[in-house]
Amino acid sequence: MNSRILNTNNSKDFYLFLLLLHALLGFSAYLFKPIAILYAVGIGMIGCFYIIKNKNQDNEALYWCAYVVCAEVFLRMTKGNIGNEYGKYVVIVFVLIGMYYKGFSKNAIPIWSYLLLLLPGVIYSFIVLNYETDVRKAIMFNISGPLCLALSSIYCYQRVVTASQMDKLFRMMSYPITTMFAYLYFFTPNIQEAVISTASNSATSGGFGPNQVSTMLGFAMFVFFVRTILYSKNIYLLALNGFLLFFALFRGLITFSRGGVITGGVMIVILLIKLFIIGNVTVKFKLLIVSGIAILGLIGIWGYSLYQTKGLIENRYTNEDALGREKESVLSGREVLMEAELQMFFDNPIFGIGVGKNKEYRKELTGIEGASHNEITRMLAEHGSLGIMALLILLATPLLLSFNNTQHLYLFSFFIFWLLTINHASMRLAAPAFIYALSLLKVVPFEEPALHRK
Repeated sequence: MNSRILNTNNSKDFYLFLLLLHALLGFSAYLFKPIAILYAVGIGMIGCFYIIKNKNQDNEALYWCAYVVCAEVFLRMTKGNIGNEYGKYVVIVFVLIGMYYKGFSKNAIPIWSYLLLLLPGVIYSFIVLNYETDVRKAIMFNISGPLCLALSSIYCYQRVVTASQMDKLFRMMSYPITTMFAYLYFFTPNIQEAVISTASNSATSGGFGPNQVSTMLGFAMFVFFVRTILYSKNIYLLALNGFLLFFALFRGLITFSRGGVITGGVMIVILLIKLFIIGNVTVKFKLLIVSGIAILGLIGIWGYSLYQTKGLIENRYTNEDALGREKESVLSGREVLMEAELQMFFDNPIFGIGVGKNKEYRKELTGIEGASHNEITRMLAEHGSLGIMALLILLATPLLLSFNNTQHLYLFSFFIFWLLTINHASMRLAAPAFIYALSLLKVVPFEEPALHRK
């Protein structure tokens, strides 16, 4: 990766070259996994170098955050992740360097308030966590996501970016996603042999958690949908981006983890509605054609998925087991965890049980030792009423900013990605934190005069 990625015109040849280069990286990591560690180190070092070298003049911090966020799942499935929270920490470092050079909005008071509301729960944890618990690890596992969200949001809050910079942002996202595509393709050469039940399938998910892989594949659907309909300047780019879109859909389906695919689909629908509302008659007609082609493509991919999974994918999405019997749990057992967390909130409604105490408390309450899958109920359990206030701030802020941000085509799609993802995958990944922050950007059609940011 070098500065040309950020400065070059969106030429067909250069874009294709970088996609192929990243696909080759994915294949190389499949053959020799330690390459992924070098890749992870390289992202951190090269990203810092270019942000510092250019003094974040062109929002390099934003682009490199997007890059590492979309590389995180690949790094995890290849054991290239240097520590479980590497992606979040790198995002935090990038935005802090970016803020050092270009500042942040003094109006980001809602996000600072959100951050302050988290502090009592962290402090309380040092008192209530068991002696045998690794306090630092327990707290950071649960607070690293919200901290990443807060700092990313402070950086992005009403930060002015142009439409061309959004194009660069989506390009930076597409490259590491292609690396993951290549690795998944070579990891599971025979889908029919890998699928034996309707359970979430790690064999089709690069050997890693299907829920997190599905999350990123769903987001990949959105990335390549945007690139297909808005940034494909000729038939070649249209065909390439369209192919990658349907590849993301197929690979997402065969993880047998529904959350990410459904989220990606909702993001696309929201964007189409936004474009239809603001578009003229010609744009509306083109969107109807695009929608028709997308539906035909969806039918085709669904049919191919049925063939590859011997019909089991249909059972999965109708909540049936391999024998066609309806499953008792619609949420794959997550409702048990959510009910326990709600009980924790009712027992400790003011300040909650403390950050990281969730796992210990659940084991005492239900005998189940497992981490939360739902960020909303986790916030209620661990932060109590302060958690409710923090969540309300996160829910209200992008919606209020949207009234004066009509050029931000992706605002509601980014917002819904965060909201739906934290309901089935909590904040295990950096993606929901950073993508939420992107909904706070101020998008303008063309370059505006530089603003003095304090």
